[in-house]
Amino acid sequence: MSAAAPEPRANMGAPEPRIDGRLKVSGRALYPSDVRMENPAFAFLLTSAIARGRITGMDLSAAEAVPGVLAVLTHENTSELKKVGYSPTGGGASTSVQELGPEIFHDGQIVAMAVAETFEAAREAANAIRVTYEETPPSAGFDAPGVEVEEVGKGRKGWLNVGDADAAVAQAEVSVDAEYETPTQHHNPIELFTTTCLWEGEQLIVLEPSQFVYGLRRAVAERLDMADKDVRVISRFVGGAFGSKAQMTPRTSLVALAAKRLGRPVKLVATRDQGFTIATYRAETRHRVKLGARRDGRLTGYVHEGMELTSRPDSYSVGGTEDTGRLYAFGSVRTAVSVVHADRNTPGFMRSPPVVPYVYALESAMDELAVKLGMDPVELRRINDTGTDVTGKNYSSRSLMACYDEAAAAFGWAHRTPQPGSMSEGDWLVGWGCASTMYPTHTASATVRLRLEADGGLLVQAASHDLGTGAYTVLGQTAAEALGVPMERVRVELGDSTLPAAPTAGGSNNTASLCSAILKAADGIRAKLRQAARDQGGEGETNDLPALLERLGLEFVEDTAEFIPKGAGPESIKALHEGRSTLTGGSRGEKLVYAMGAEFVEVRVHRLTREVRATRAVGAFAGGRIVNTRTAHSQLMGGLIWGIGSALHEATEIDARLGRYINDNLAEYLVPVNADIGQVEVIMVPEEDTYVNPAGVKGLGELANVGTAAAVTNAIHHATGIRIRDLPVRIEKLL
Repeated sequence: MSAAAPEPRANMGAPEPRIDGRLKVSGRALYPSDVRMENPAFAFLLTSAIARGRITGMDLSAAEAVPGVLAVLTHENTSELKKVGYSPTGGGASTSVQELGPEIFHDGQIVAMAVAETFEAAREAANAIRVTYEETPPSAGFDAPGVEVEEVGKGRKGWLNVGDADAAVAQAEVSVDAEYETPTQHHNPIELFTTTCLWEGEQLIVLEPSQFVYGLRRAVAERLDMADKDVRVISRFVGGAFGSKAQMTPRTSLVALAAKRLGRPVKLVATRDQGFTIATYRAETRHRVKLGARRDGRLTGYVHEGMELTSRPDSYSVGGTEDTGRLYAFGSVRTAVSVVHADRNTPGFMRSPPVVPYVYALESAMDELAVKLGMDPVELRRINDTGTDVTGKNYSSRSLMACYDEAAAAFGWAHRTPQPGSMSEGDWLVGWGCASTMYPTHTASATVRLRLEADGGLLVQAASHDLGTGAYTVLGQTAAEALGVPMERVRVELGDSTLPAAPTAGGSNNTASLCSAILKAADGIRAKLRQAARDQGGEGETNDLPALLERLGLEFVEDTAEFIPKGAGPESIKALHEGRSTLTGGSRGEKLVYAMGAEFVEVRVHRLTREVRATRAVGAFAGGRIVNTRTAHSQLMGGLIWGIGSALHEATEIDARLGRYINDNLAEYLVPVNADIGQVEVIMVPEEDTYVNPAGVKGLGELANVGTAAAVTNAIHHATGIRIRDLPVRIEKLL
């Protein structure tokens, strides 16, 4: 055991090493673009140079004259591609902007694709295409003229109205009324956005990093007017995703079409800067939060009005007040969410999409309220801790204050002096801040196949996905424990649409859903063996199942289980096979199901330069059953680091005149490096919840980065007395 592989506590599994670890560190793990093809052609995208307008002409002569060029695809020769419905909930298309023109909806929209014998020739040809435009001034963001505001109505995520919260705040003994902002943030997975397509007769094979191979299969089939069965998607390893690879982007069908026309494989690896516009991202948000409380700290009202940016044609929104409105005993709640349509590419999922911006606003306001009350911020949260939300619905389990207790003790919170600027060391002002974190527990319908072999081997198969989170390991570990097989005898096959259907690897549902299905399949195998033993007049009750197989004269026994969670019906399995994932949980259902945690951060701000350093972070998290403490620790630590980065580094800069992203590269899009991160401690708090799903798992992948930004800015206020309400924190905001 070590810090990275913690000793299991109650209701936690062993820190088994990653099944895929050796493959990855030795370079033998093949990501989709690594798979060798016979005689491949190479594609390169050309994207629009304007953010709004219309293509008036395309001159391909120079491009087609480049030696080795095989094809150039434009809107004029791709009309056979069918429109696929935009799907803001996973699977389906990532955007309504699927054609290559002539209408231009955002900067960086794909307008052409060149295909050639070499990557270099394809790149040269794409850059040789001459496009002329009729340009219209774009509306780049919230304050630009020409944006359109759409209110997210009742019944959609984000709407919650209980009691008269406005009156409660207005009449409160102590209140806070503040506005907060979060910036555009972009995925920068180490693995770029890639697609390789080849045809074997009438079957299309797509190799692409995907969080939902069944969803991608369905969308590609629809786009090319094919039957689902004639499309196979393979994505055995994914080099980073967290939402960016959950849907079909327009590139996939272009590569498939080119491969069909040329009769040979075609490989596309989009560039880093293209990834900013051909895929989704976290949209900027604005918030107005009002809190009312009695002088003893009891909350009486919570008003949260959110605004989110989206594209001109799509109405993507995250509406995180669906969750924040249930975090404390607010007394009364009113929330409202609006989307602002601008000339930008459609946003989408990015790690913990609904709660990251909304919890940042709420937890910042809670800290401001604590200061006004002269109350310890942890005590304010303790006073308003609750097992029931404002609608009267109960939590299935809630360990928020247990997390605060463990994290505060480890952090040394009792030694904090409350006055801003009262703690220092040399030229550095020291600040301590805290914040709550939460994420809805999602469970989805899933299928899985287990095969137990007489030689002691165990095969686990599902069309699920490993984004680097440890799915191979936790699924294999669950099956091994359920059937009494050593881990070294387990083989796990994932990431192929020919395997049993699995849901989107998003919403932190993967472990909960697949492990529940595995437990059901393991029960099925035991039942089949017992029946076979009875049929032969023998005894089937034994823990040595391989020996029983041998005694029965069977080479193997297998079971394919269909798991359907509470709140989903049999139709959800049909939907799953059709590429639609059905997530249950969170605020839906008879009870509230959430994973929770508490985060504490120490910052140091230089008195003169105002440089900010995050020197320490402690997070304590409760997520039901922890299948593997090693993989869970990795996810939670990564989330804390991401959260620090979102507070101090991460922001996509936008040229408001041109509607164009400026820092679309890893040199200028800032993310934390080792020197930016001090000591990070992760505590897993034991929690048992038999209600959430058969596996008792709540999910951790998106929990840890939710409250961190607020903990950082709260710590900065404690250090300096300056309240930062718009992210990221930059030196000029502290001068």
